[in-house]
Amino acid sequence: MALGAPGTSLSRCNIKLESFLKRNTERTMYERIRTYEPCVVVSDTVKRVYMHAVLSDERVYLTEFPPRTLTPAVNYRRVRDIQLINDFPEFLSGKHRERCQHICITYVRERTLDKSLQQRERLPAIRSTTAHGVNGYPAPRNLLDGSTDEVQMLKTKRSASCPNPETLGLPKVPHPPSYPRSATPSVFSSSAPPSPPDLRMNFSDPNQRRVGSVLTRLLRRDRVSSSEEKEAELHLYTVSPRSRLFLHLQSAWNSYIIRSTLILDPLYRQRCRPLTHSPLAAISWEETTRLFNQLSSELLQAGSNVESLYLLLQELKTAAHRDVLLRRLFWRSGEVCVFLVQFLDDSLLSCRSVGVYTADQLLLGTLIVQTLAVMFRDTDFEPARLILLSADRGALASRMLLSLICDPELQIKKQADITDCQLQDLLAEYLDASCSLLFELLLLGNEASKCSSVESFLSVGWILRVMQQDPNLLPYINYQAQQVVLCLSELHESPLSPLQSVLLFQRCRLLLACLQHDAQLAQHLQNHFREEFRYAVKPSCVEEKLPPDFPISRPMFRLVEQILNNILRQ
Repeated sequence: MALGAPGTSLSRCNIKLESFLKRNTERTMYERIRTYEPCVVVSDTVKRVYMHAVLSDERVYLTEFPPRTLTPAVNYRRVRDIQLINDFPEFLSGKHRERCQHICITYVRERTLDKSLQQRERLPAIRSTTAHGVNGYPAPRNLLDGSTDEVQMLKTKRSASCPNPETLGLPKVPHPPSYPRSATPSVFSSSAPPSPPDLRMNFSDPNQRRVGSVLTRLLRRDRVSSSEEKEAELHLYTVSPRSRLFLHLQSAWNSYIIRSTLILDPLYRQRCRPLTHSPLAAISWEETTRLFNQLSSELLQAGSNVESLYLLLQELKTAAHRDVLLRRLFWRSGEVCVFLVQFLDDSLLSCRSVGVYTADQLLLGTLIVQTLAVMFRDTDFEPARLILLSADRGALASRMLLSLICDPELQIKKQADITDCQLQDLLAEYLDASCSLLFELLLLGNEASKCSSVESFLSVGWILRVMQQDPNLLPYINYQAQQVVLCLSELHESPLSPLQSVLLFQRCRLLLACLQHDAQLAQHLQNHFREEFRYAVKPSCVEEKLPPDFPISRPMFRLVEQILNNILRQ
């Protein structure tokens, strides 16, 4: 996207590279490019080559300087760690050496197949050797092997000089899972998908847990004993003093881990299924903007009509799940975001003054919080989001934070057609949704904490200080910590679902932020939960509760270790 075009980030201002990407990629892939930065690349075979690192929501690409080809380098699915190394590269000198950021991406190579499988894998490549590019040169093999999603996103008229990814010592494009085609409604369809299952723990037969634990250990042992996976490293050296490549890499990797875990849930996969096989998939930016403006106008006109607002929010949330462009428009307009935060704050404030919540207020409040959480996903590269949340010294962000804090023991007004158990489920659902949105805000704060800009005051410490203004913060934190202990203890007997795993990850990130960035909250957690975490929570519990094929399992293991180290510290 050229500078000033719809969807352009302020960090994407290289007109030549923008033009190259727009010419050589399909729109669906082009819109998923988060950012890019120039850097010196070092891998097994590439030695200190000045290139551009292009980050999408699934992969890291490399292109020459000036751009001639676009080569997939690393898939986030195979990434094991992304580290910022504190050193001074010998091949740089002067100010470039002093302000250089050395980023090391550790990933797992593609598995080595046996000879029979290798011959099968070569068959499509052999048939594709007769294909030619637009200039008569052989077309790149990695774009002709199979009909993967990524292949469909790269235009066939791209530069014919694109080499095989193996020439850079990097893996070929992995084959993502394919999903069956189905007739999908419009992205602005008012028919909302079924609600996700309850995210809290359910108790089942103890034999189920023992069988699941044995299978988990067997699968893990099989994976560990496999010598086919070998780790490799991709080193990126940025020389810009304002480089944010490391932060964008971490954000993209975390988003991919969460998204690829959630997509394992059938209901979530149906809700987020892209419209790639629908005639509306090629809807223009202008048409998307028009439809969003129409929906926004109806939302603002709905005012205090709870029923109309609920239906319109369901439509907005469903559309936002499927279209990242709509999420960008949400932050660019700003009006809907301000309206939702104001409505949520006023509604909860009136309930707090009376001391009683109603089921309708909890139901609508949960939907508002869930919609806001969806709008945060994969929009960290959108400048309008930070501008909106930072306005007036974070007035909107402060109001949003204080609206999330809720007393887990609050009173709910009983209704004739709703049982006490259902009311408690509504309250628990709101507490789960508020934790998910708070997790997104903490990600924003984590990026600001590592940024030297004076304007980036929305740090994790600032977020926690704002939350301490609410008297219900400690009961709220206690509830989230109790859910973590309950989930990882022996009381929870069955393996976690994808939705439960992501919610556990978000709760653990919240607890770790309290332990690392606020002395008062850290002391509170250590005083009240040290014994529970000492005896009920073990890193091995993560291996038993989370299936090994969940992308979030490995990061969760490291996260639990960090929490234990902090909470058991004397």
